[in-house]
Order: sequence, then C-alpha cells, then structure tokens
Amino acid sequence: MFRGGMMHQAARAIGALVIAGSVMGASGVVAQELRITQQVSGLETPWALAILPNGDVLVTERDGRLLRVREGTNHEVAGTPQVVDAGQGGLLDITLARDFDRSRTIFLTYAKALEGGAGTALAAAELSQDGARLENLRDLFTMSRGSAAGQHFGSRVVEARDGTLFVTVGERGDRPAAQDLGQHNGSVVRVNRDGTVPADNPFVGRDDVLPEIWSYGHRNPQGAALDLEGNLWVSEHGARGGDEVNAVRKGANYGWPVISYGRHYSGAKIGEGTAKEGMEQPDFYWDPSIAPSGLLVYSGKMFPDWRGDIFIGSLKFNYIARLKGDPLAEVAQISTPATARVRDIIEAPDGAIWFISVGNGAVYRISND
Repeated sequence: MFRGGMMHQAARAIGALVIAGSVMGASGVVAQELRITQQVSGLETPWALAILPNGDVLVTERDGRLLRVREGTNHEVAGTPQVVDAGQGGLLDITLARDFDRSRTIFLTYAKALEGGAGTALAAAELSQDGARLENLRDLFTMSRGSAAGQHFGSRVVEARDGTLFVTVGERGDRPAAQDLGQHNGSVVRVNRDGTVPADNPFVGRDDVLPEIWSYGHRNPQGAALDLEGNLWVSEHGARGGDEVNAVRKGANYGWPVISYGRHYSGAKIGEGTAKEGMEQPDFYWDPSIAPSGLLVYSGKMFPDWRGDIFIGSLKFNYIARLKGDPLAEVAQISTPATARVRDIIEAPDGAIWFISVGNGAVYRISND
C-alpha cells in the first residue's frame, strides 16, 4: 500500500527520493508506517548489492559492470570477470567476506562461458583500497556442464559461520538434471574459501556424486541467507505456481521436478504430485507464483518486532513479503512505487533494510528514522 507522495528529487543525491510507505498486514490493515529513501539511481539491470564499511555501496549490473556508489555518484569498478550476458545470465550476486575489513575479499557469482554454453560460477577477488578495481580475481567454483539455455542460473552466494560458501545453482531449464547427482544443476553447493571441497559435505567419497553438492532437487533458487541460528534458507522460483521457501538441510532432496505445488506453464501436471517419500516439503509456498528473488532473515536491530522474520522480494507483484511463524506464513507486505520488481534485499549494519528495485533502476533504504 502507498501512502504519501514523492518529494522533489535532487540530481543524483543520496536520499533525494523519500516515500512514505506502510506495511500491510494479512488482515488488510496498515500495521506500521515506514520511511523508504532512495539511495542509488541510474541503474540498468541491477542484480545484487553490498554495503562497504565506509558507507559506499557496491551494485552488480547483469551486463557485467560492478558499480561503487559514493555520495550518489556511480563509479565503475575495473577487473570484473568476463561474463556471458544473455538471457538471465551475467554478473549476478555479490557478498562481502566476513573478514572484509582485514582481507578486502568479495565473492561474486556470474554466468561463465563453458563448453556447450554457459554455467554458474563463483569467483573471489580483493577490492583495492581506493575501491576502483578488483585484484587477484580467481574462480572458486564452476558448475560441471554448460548449457545454451538462457535461464535458471540461481546464483546467490552466502558465507556460512564456519567460513564455507554456499552457492545456489539453478537447473538451467534441464528439469531432470536437478535429480542427477552427477551434475551441479538444481543444487546448493558448498565449498571452502579456497575452492576446495569441505570434508564434511554429505556426498564426499561417493564416485557417482559431485562432492560440492550440499542439497539438490531445486529449480531456480535466487534468494539465500542465514537465519539467526546460522542455518541456510533459500527462496526459489516454481513454474506456474509452486514458488518455495526452504530451510536447506545437508544432503536433502527438495523434489524438483518430481514434486511441486505448481503446474507447468502449459497447465500440465508436474511430476508425481505434491509429495513423495524421501523428498522435502517446502516450509512455505506460493500459488500463484510471485517470482521470489532476494531473501533476508532480519536481526531485529532497527525493528525489534521483526526479529527472525524472513523478507523476500517479489519480481512479479512488486512487493516485499514478510514471513514468520511455525508453520511459516506470509503475515504482511511492503508495497509502494519503490518496490517495483524487487531483486535483492539485505540488512545494513544499522539495521535498516536495503533493496534493489529493477523496475525503478534504483536502490532504496527502509528505516524508521
């Protein structure tokens, strides 16, 4: 729901656009007033963002550019990987290492040229002290097989508390491959920061399984984050309906394309139904689809009542969903002109919530100040 209006927009100034937004509860009643402030503008195909300790903002553009935004001005960062900018592929996620203050390390996911087409890759690099370039760029993980398909790269990267890295990999439009443990398609993979395979990954030692695989049976997980206990959650696109939110467990099979709560775009039934022994049920699902992207589990720092709640951006219906409870339920929506095609959502150090609006080519900050 939108309340209030757009204030005068000064050219390229941080905080130039302020929207008075509100949270709409499940009952349709406005539950809380919010301040939504534009922080970055002039973006084309933004995919992910990260906030540096000095307050600068890093934003990936799918065409391969990495932007560093300081005081409202966008500066291109040199030294990014060579990406395949086609379909849904390109330069995708960005995450700061937990020890960024010391190491200057960042992690990037991108569509990499491989035999047969392109596939999801994870890279690491160090951001120069002046923020102008990436140094020592190297790949840590590359999926096993390329594809000419332009969709379903997944591509979120999350650093776990133990320093390992989770990367979501879409099934690249090859549905059966999500059940094939000899391929990375449709999986969450886990690697060490040097790209090696952790010894406690669930399938280490099996000749018929790629050792990086942590979980499988995913379709296109484009949101991922740790909860307050350090557990991994993902949001993933279904087909026509059946978008899912899942708590990801070691070695688990999430069912795609054997079970789903959606249908194929043709209207045909997917697989065997909604449940099968040995396959996980979603913690939450949407039908019809909302096209979920970025996912955040909130700490409660600025909004104590939201502690532990899950926020997920909708690319289709232009809002941010708030989920909570056991069983998980969508309890509210943040919907304003700012929330046009929400691609990424993160928590800033002060507890404000930042998100990317692809529809507006902008980054916004949600706060109560």
